[in-house]
Amino acid sequence: MLLVNRADRVLMFRGWDPARPEHRYWFTPGGGLDPDEPPAAAAARELAEETGLRIAPDDCGEPVWREITEFSFDGRWYRQEQDFFLVRVPAWEVDTAGCDDLERSCIDAHRWWGVNELEATDGRFYPDQLPMILRQVLAGGSSC
Repeated sequence: MLLVNRADRVLMFRGWDPARPEHRYWFTPGGGLDPDEPPAAAAARELAEETGLRIAPDDCGEPVWREITEFSFDGRWYRQEQDFFLVRVPAWEVDTAGCDDLERSCIDAHRWWGVNELEATDGRFYPDQLPMILRQVLAGGSSC
């Protein structure tokens, strides 16, 4: 999910892989689908769980970015098809009370990032193409 505020800053969380605590990175809200769950419903559910913001799945619109990625997390290998939706808010005070135990144990911060800040940071973030994706969707285009 690309949750973007009125200043065109995207919300990201800082976390790490429990199997590799030194591997720290920033990432956008989101997660896996429940069985038979449509991507927009999963995006709305994950947004509510991780940020406290409740929206209807229809408010997600169509994905603005899709990718297939493979990664290791907590000693397990994943191949994941990811759909990113753009949701704009004037502002939002993040409430992580809905995060599960694993999320609470390996996420320690959140912040709103501007595109220029992402391009300038030495920090790791996912997806790698996020600055390019944001530039395109904030200019009114879709990356799909």
